[in-house]
Amino acid sequence: MLLQFFKMNGAGNDFILVDNRDLSLTKELDTDTIAALCDRHRGIGADGLLAVEPAQKGADFRFRYYNADGGEAEMCGNGARCFGRFTAHLGEIVLKKVTFETIAGTLAAEMISDDVRIAMSEPKDLKLNSDAKVPGLDATLHFVNTGVPHVVTFLASPEALDEFDVFNHGSAIRHHKAFAPAGTNANFAAVLAPDHISIRTYERGVEDETLACGTGMVASALVHHLLTGAPSPIKVDVEGGDTLEIGFEKSGDQGFKNVTLTGPADFVFEGEIDI
Repeated sequence: MLLQFFKMNGAGNDFILVDNRDLSLTKELDTDTIAALCDRHRGIGADGLLAVEPAQKGADFRFRYYNADGGEAEMCGNGARCFGRFTAHLGEIVLKKVTFETIAGTLAAEMISDDVRIAMSEPKDLKLNSDAKVPGLDATLHFVNTGVPHVVTFLASPEALDEFDVFNHGSAIRHHKAFAPAGTNANFAAVLAPDHISIRTYERGVEDETLACGTGMVASALVHHLLTGAPSPIKVDVEGGDTLEIGFEKSGDQGFKNVTLTGPADFVFEGEIDI
């Protein structure tokens, strides 16, 4: 069977996108097949796969996201921007705005010149100053769910972030008993200016550092605001070299609403692969 696919990237976080609006691919896209497609040596190569399905609750589309290990995840911020741009081009007229259902809630994507702005779901389960400790890491862990679970920790300087062992410390946090059984993504951040931070992210499901993580950017920006009072919007530099923007409004002491993620979502290539 030949599978038609598109390859996109959002700030270096790369994805395979497939059109499954007729649900003909549902049985074909099992865990092993998705993992094989995302394999960078024997497949297409990607941090995850996005499938477009028909909406069930009144939105334009349904968003299905699978990590590179083939497991389905609730949401992906960079993936959502790519999904928004991809679905905006599916009809005869390019749409300026699309809505789609995710496990984390219904989201909206707005095309803004070369960028895509995602209206994110409201963050939940915020916990500053977690008691969790990681051997060899002298830093405070903060937790927030921005569609998927994220730990955020701030390092002393950008130079410390550049030299940081993201893989080993990220893996330790991802599998820490404090965040079991679901596990968590791990973000390591440094302050560049009051309204500007830099982050590196270890992603659950990819099980490695990625060049960018949209929900991780949001989590890091919101924690930065709570720790320092930095105003919206907050700029976030990612390992892929892009700078994205996180907008938000406060709701109570530690709540947020109208959270947005704005950044690039680019088509790379399209093709067919035998599955």
